[in-house]
Amino acid sequence: MHARIAIIGAGFGGLGAAIRLRQRGHDDVVVFERAEDLGGTWRDNAYPGCACDVPSHVYSFSFALNPTWSSTYSPQPEIWDYLRRCADRFGVRPAIRFGTDVRQASWDGAAGHWRIETSRGDWTADVLISAGGPLNEPVIPKLPGLETFRGETFHSSRWNHDLDLTGRRVAVIGTGASAIQFVPAIQPVVGRLTLFQRTAAWVMPRRERPLRRWEHAVYRRVPGAQRLMRTLVYWGIESTVIGFLRPRVMRLAQRVALRHLRTAVTDPALRARLTPSYAMGCKRVLKSDTYYPALTRDNVDVVTEAIAEVRPHGIVTRDGVEHEADTIVFGTGFRVTDLPIAERIRGRDGRSLAEVWQGSPRAYRGTTVAGFPNLFLLLGPNTGLGHNSVVLMIEAQLDYVLGALEHLRRTGARSVAPREAAQRAFVAAVDRRMAATVWATGGCSSWYIDATGRNSTLWPGSTWRFRQRMQRFDVDAYEVTA
Repeated sequence: MHARIAIIGAGFGGLGAAIRLRQRGHDDVVVFERAEDLGGTWRDNAYPGCACDVPSHVYSFSFALNPTWSSTYSPQPEIWDYLRRCADRFGVRPAIRFGTDVRQASWDGAAGHWRIETSRGDWTADVLISAGGPLNEPVIPKLPGLETFRGETFHSSRWNHDLDLTGRRVAVIGTGASAIQFVPAIQPVVGRLTLFQRTAAWVMPRRERPLRRWEHAVYRRVPGAQRLMRTLVYWGIESTVIGFLRPRVMRLAQRVALRHLRTAVTDPALRARLTPSYAMGCKRVLKSDTYYPALTRDNVDVVTEAIAEVRPHGIVTRDGVEHEADTIVFGTGFRVTDLPIAERIRGRDGRSLAEVWQGSPRAYRGTTVAGFPNLFLLLGPNTGLGHNSVVLMIEAQLDYVLGALEHLRRTGARSVAPREAAQRAFVAAVDRRMAATVWATGGCSSWYIDATGRNSTLWPGSTWRFRQRMQRFDVDAYEVTA
């Protein structure tokens, strides 16, 4: 089977691509989705309390604003429902092949197209768009003795909803963006909650509020009003990038976070354990009004000693203390810089993306890769954000992809791939800008950093600047095959 354009993944990126392609008249499109439903991150992460930490008004497609968000920060079920409604509204659901896992995609230079092996048959495609996303492959740490544990274990993105946590002794490993949401959600019902914290997080007030009925009515009847609100929210958030780019400015935000901590946690010993020792922004800044209060409850312990091993009925820390548990929940993040899909996509010389990258993902403008013709990555290397909505980055990339496709159509060319020199210069410029940011000077290690010590995850600048650079397909940076 053949399609002009094949897309891997039906989350925000894949759906956005299918919709924008259809709007531009590209009807010969297929979307491969390994799950039985669409939604990506917002399908998989259904843990208690799951919600977006970016304001609702900017966490949607610009061409499909949602006037019915229930809150200033959207809960997971609403975002998932929004994506499903978008698929139906824009007519792209028939293009999705559910339950279809892409096992390998290889560029065939002689034929000038991609050969794609899936769990449900082989395909070819002239253009391949990888939209698997960085937050879909959970990380489970290799703890000694974990296989001997006799209780229940699961990752937050694979939440066991059949397990009633009422009265259970729950060990939570990890204190990132997921844990600060599910810990307050489960704390009232569990018998005992032991939180194993390797590194304290910077937590800012969330200041969430329900959107009122009159606001919904205005947004439905006057779409321009919501677009104006989106613009105001966008620029409010966008202005915070200055703190990440100029770490001295971030000290102002640190004061707010420390005041938030002092207000919520009166116990000086606990407060000391929860106070970060690195510059704010070095790791992802979290937002919550309920996390700190949950940690002060009588049934919660915060453990900062490193884990030595897991035993059948608990976890032992390096000080020799065994912490009883009958359930372990991992809030330990995802494989971001070593995406499994990179092992499955092979370019012009037969090497996979993983082999080419050698532990440090690199791409031209975060979207195309030298040696991989007609391959486009959505949320590829150095397109993540620490301050704003990644949906903005996805849409900017889609504009660029559409420009590339238009060039192919207009010239009759078979393929495009960035020149090695252009990619090298772009990556070098990103690294130079990164060197002065809080991510490089903040004194911490984070999931932003790849195996080589390079920050290959984040864009070291504003979304506005990125969108400007992506408005035009710069063909001069590309090798074009007629």
